[in-house]
Amino acid sequence: MPLPETMFCAQQINVPPELPDILKQFTKAAIRTQPHDLLQWSAAYFGSLAKGEPLPVKERVEMQVATQKTDSGLTPGLLKVLHKQLSEKVTVEITDLQQKWKDLCLPEEQLQSILELDNIQDDIKWLKFLSLGCSALGGSISTALKYACEILTEDPEGGAAQIPFDTFTYIYKYLAHIDGDISEMQIDSALNTLQSDAENQNGMIQPRNFMSPNCPPLS
Repeated sequence: MPLPETMFCAQQINVPPELPDILKQFTKAAIRTQPHDLLQWSAAYFGSLAKGEPLPVKERVEMQVATQKTDSGLTPGLLKVLHKQLSEKVTVEITDLQQKWKDLCLPEEQLQSILELDNIQDDIKWLKFLSLGCSALGGSISTALKYACEILTEDPEGGAAQIPFDTFTYIYKYLAHIDGDISEMQIDSALNTLQSDAENQNGMIQPRNFMSPNCPPLS
């Protein structure tokens, strides 16, 4: 004989007081991040929330730009999420990077192609991976450096996107090395010019400096 259906009334249901806010924040995060696989991303979201780790959440919705690989691929916003999650580790284990990449529903083959730019098979310095990621977003080396400034800056959104000149130098030299066709003379010429800008900006550099027509070409 089938059991009778259990009847509940409002007085019998105990709703945890924190549940509405958790669901509200989750919904807003999902809308901002627009994950390609909502269930996979949701598991990563609540897993990070339970562990007190940085969440796999974009700061804002990214507009679909034709020049960017936005079809379930890496975007500046997603690279910034990875930076928040992994930058505390100066050197990142590939397994950790692969898991965070998967959590954001990014294609595995894209990660592999980025790692192959420097034949990386083991652990990697985070700043190097960030540099390669910026390069993979497309465009010139100047564009990659602009992305790096926007991700690394502590300036508010819409600000100058300044970063320390030493950090800029590290990224530029690394990307120039990966490119392989930029001479040391060209690198030194650009850095000498930009160092003068940095000295007038408390040791900081910003995109308008290296994208100015007064700056020698970076590549």
